Amino acid sequence: MALVVGLTGGIGSGKSAAADEFARLGAVVVDTDAIAHELTRAGGAAVAELRRLFGDAYVGADGSMDRAKVRALVFDDPAAKKKLERLLHPLIRAESERRIAAASGLYVIHVVPLLVESPDYRQRVARVLVVDSPESLQIERVRRRSGLSEEEVRRIIGTQIERQQRLAAANDVIDNSGSLAALHKQVLELHRRYAELARPAA
Repeated sequence: MALVVGLTGGIGSGKSAAADEFARLGAVVVDTDAIAHELTRAGGAAVAELRRLFGDAYVGADGSMDRAKVRALVFDDPAAKKKLERLLHPLIRAESERRIAAASGLYVIHVVPLLVESPDYRQRVARVLVVDSPESLQIERVRRRSGLSEEEVRRIIGTQIERQQRLAAANDVIDNSGSLAALHKQVLELHRRYAELARPAA
């Protein structure tokens, strides 16, 4: 089985930018957020059950989950959040496990936003890679891409593990407080290290 590196970080830290560069360099990327989007898009495996659990109002006219409505619901209703997690998490876990088992590259980058908080995912990975950036930058990036207010972004950050706890769990860290070029340089260095670790002993 391929070497599996768990990539994590807070919202807006730059996980996707790092994962995209690892993919460009030849890593197999298995992203739990991407899988969640597949499950909840029109025709996705979770949509029918989502409609049954929460009602038609939470499925958009295009047949996909209405993300904004569901996000607002689970923020204000812990029971609804648990329902959503009970539906999605087993499906995401099973599909990510299948993709990792099928991976043919030297190593896998397994993108899991809540990796440090999730013992099940933590056990799957040989190394933990944290993409880190200051909270002010996280807020700026998320607001730019999503249109959420600063307060909404801070609420999301507040639901995630503290930055220092995440860093304490890391084997490797990418400092994403600078430019995209600086991020890419760090990814290249790690790519070389992971490729070396993954190479079978002679």
